[in-house]
Amino acid sequence: MREAEFERKTSETEVKVKVNLDGIGKSDVKTGLKFLNHMIKTLSTHSLIDISITAKGDLNHHLIEDVAIGLGEALKKALGNREGINRFGSSIVPMDCSLAIAAIDLVKRPYSVIDLKVEGKVIEDIKTEDIYHFLRSLSSSLEANLHLQVQYGSNDHHKVEAVFKALALSLRQAASLDPRRKSIPSAKGAI
Repeated sequence: MREAEFERKTSETEVKVKVNLDGIGKSDVKTGLKFLNHMIKTLSTHSLIDISITAKGDLNHHLIEDVAIGLGEALKKALGNREGINRFGSSIVPMDCSLAIAAIDLVKRPYSVIDLKVEGKVIEDIKTEDIYHFLRSLSSSLEANLHLQVQYGSNDHHKVEAVFKALALSLRQAASLDPRRKSIPSAKGAI
């Protein structure tokens, strides 16, 4: 089973994460931030990765960052040495007025390019800058090359939700096992 748990306790936050890469998209997310809960549940639903998170913290910024770190670390642990996975995933997702593109490479070289085209400073109960920070921290802790771009849209909530749905579908594709692949998905023989 490709499952993992991760716990992080600092003087600022306490985060517990469980993931199952071969799940059914079941989620139980309790961060105290409604929009963050909504985006992680969306990620779980469309990636079919079961995700359980309980988190509390002193400041929203610290909480959002540490949830991203915890989720990335749990996913990384569940992927193991990444043998047999597809490695790459990409998706284009519409959501009402918005269109988002995501591409991911589970290459163990963290890098991210994120363009959400968000116009407001806050979406629901989260600062826009913290949404960017969540996605960058997730890419870094997962050790993934992540490119996320909103093509257009007129509603910030829909732009970000389209990105999370595109990320979910891309992650689902990249983390899935290829029955024909019996080794590391790299010509070098290592990721």
